[in-house]
Amino acid sequence: MARRTALLLLVLLVGPLLLAAPACSTSGTIVFTTLGRSRYAFDIFALPLAPLYPAANPSAEVRLTDGASVNYNGHFAPSSDSLLFVSERNGTLNLYMAPVPAPGAGASRREELEVAAPAPLSPLLPWDPIALKDRPSLTPDGSYLVYVSTAVPAESPRRSWAAVYSTHLPSGSTRRLTAPDVADFSPAVSPSGDWTASASPGPDGWGGEVEDLNTDIYVFRTSDGSQRTLAIRDGGWPCWADETTIFFHRRDSDGWYSVYRAEISVTGAGVSAASVERITPPGFHAFTPAASPGAPGLVAVATRRPGSDYRHIEVIDVSSSRSENSYFEVTRPVAPRAHHFNPFISPDGARVGYHRCRGSGNGDSPLLLENIKSPAPDTFSLFRIDGSFPSFSHDGKRIAFVGLPGLFVVNSDGSGGRRQIFSGNAFPTSWDWKRKGVIYTSVGPDFASESTKVDVVAVSLGDHDEDSNISIKKLTVGGENNAFPSPSPDGKWVVFRSGRSGHKNLYIMDAEDGEAGGIRRLTEGPWSDTMCNWSPDGEWIAFASDRHNPGGGSFAIYMVHPNGTGLRRVVHSSDGGRTNHPWFSPDSKTLVFTSDYAAVSAEPISNPHHYQPYGEIFTVNIDGSGIRRLTHNSFEDGTPSWTPYYLKPEDVGETLQASGTCAFEDCHWLNIDAQPDGLMCGKHG
Repeated sequence: MARRTALLLLVLLVGPLLLAAPACSTSGTIVFTTLGRSRYAFDIFALPLAPLYPAANPSAEVRLTDGASVNYNGHFAPSSDSLLFVSERNGTLNLYMAPVPAPGAGASRREELEVAAPAPLSPLLPWDPIALKDRPSLTPDGSYLVYVSTAVPAESPRRSWAAVYSTHLPSGSTRRLTAPDVADFSPAVSPSGDWTASASPGPDGWGGEVEDLNTDIYVFRTSDGSQRTLAIRDGGWPCWADETTIFFHRRDSDGWYSVYRAEISVTGAGVSAASVERITPPGFHAFTPAASPGAPGLVAVATRRPGSDYRHIEVIDVSSSRSENSYFEVTRPVAPRAHHFNPFISPDGARVGYHRCRGSGNGDSPLLLENIKSPAPDTFSLFRIDGSFPSFSHDGKRIAFVGLPGLFVVNSDGSGGRRQIFSGNAFPTSWDWKRKGVIYTSVGPDFASESTKVDVVAVSLGDHDEDSNISIKKLTVGGENNAFPSPSPDGKWVVFRSGRSGHKNLYIMDAEDGEAGGIRRLTEGPWSDTMCNWSPDGEWIAFASDRHNPGGGSFAIYMVHPNGTGLRRVVHSSDGGRTNHPWFSPDSKTLVFTSDYAAVSAEPISNPHHYQPYGEIFTVNIDGSGIRRLTHNSFEDGTPSWTPYYLKPEDVGETLQASGTCAFEDCHWLNIDAQPDGLMCGKHG
């Protein structure tokens, strides 16, 4: 009954815009990449808080989650005997609750988790539609679950769908606490349960920031979202130490992320900050703070310190009895060469939790292919691959993808492991329609200027798929950033982009002999036309372009006939937005693409490094109607492709391990340069 009630209420919440989205008129399988995600293998761990002086004991660390899928952003239940967390098991993100071993039972519990089959867990929110569910917490009586979800579309493009909801667990009744057409991130419930604080870009929405969302902290009633007030300007990731104290992070003018403490006052009109004090000094980054009434005077933070390549958890003693704050390491003595994220402290003050990669080193080997729950399972399946620019062979049996560097081929069911057929830097991939085993790609630096030496090549796997039969034929001449080849369905031509005129425009050349067999220009102008894809019916070429604002950094998807007529724009996420990597559906009536159309779904600093902290997979009809969101997460999804062959999730070897280890990077814009001025170096990748 509770499940049915929750679904009914969500239907009422979402309305026709999402649930009544037109079904795709085609079928098949969509495969895409998520930057770094297949190499995370996160689990949630905890250490005792009391014995942190002077340092944590490595043998005391306990893994609190079961090693299934990816588990992160934990939060202890009010009684401290259960753990709330986000998990991506079963192909979608949901919230789960698991028992926590009693203090002192760490060793036996750790062994049990590592050798015994974990008991199956049921999601706390078993309703559709597919959406992100993140940053959970419970009210003190344990009856209401408060979290972020992307279930309801924003009212306009490039506005975040992230909003705070509460669900009454006994009944399943769900209420949106965030105001309409407003985004909220990182909610935290006050110790009394009366108030919830969140980070919000405010009424102006997301401005496209890739490093800092520039949020303010708002506070509202947990019961119904009323009395929403701006409490703290310029802050993110709020947490309550008690009913009158909020900690949060802020990126200061000196370049460092720092943790602040705000003393607040509660009036009939809402909550406002009476004083704000910086807790962490310049010279290192400190962010995502966590506090608990059970640990007065202690704040757990994630840090990036000079001389360290890793994000670690520390506890700060900010009690008034000390003349200056004291810092105690939590994770570096336990796992010095692993990134640790988003700490949280139990309500009784006994433990500090966090998530990191499980296993030795920085984690386990990643999945090669991973099933993602499709919003239209009767029409297409959805998979993530551990690689970039994937494409299916036209018999549906193989997938080509790149590793930046390296060009690889794998069976589409994940069997047999991946085979490297080229060791240099290649991007992207597309298969010839007529010649079996021929893959088009471009070799050279990716995302480079017009004059960079990049050429289109045809890689032939030969008749017997043996490495000795592989041959590579260069198709372009001059190397003026020739890239993104896509063959025509009749096998005669290849469309590609080139910077030979000084601008990136589209050209069509002979499929077998390249430029030597004939070439003509398709588009012309002082802008960038790129990422082209030829429709299966031969009628259209879709591409990404900034021609609406040349050089402005904004890309939209356009279509043109191969003879150069019929140019039109299909979809654009708004001024400043990016909509890229179009790929036609098997019936040529729909495009799959990646875009910031739904803005960003979480604070970027709470995640590992992504090239951009936004990008989801969407489909759209070629007339621009029927935009549909396929993925919901806080990662960077991109480079989708579509095959008419339907891969059943159960037929794909999801447990197949690819080579390599879980070796990802922290946010590039947190890199630290040991300069005298103490400022960080580098921006996002």
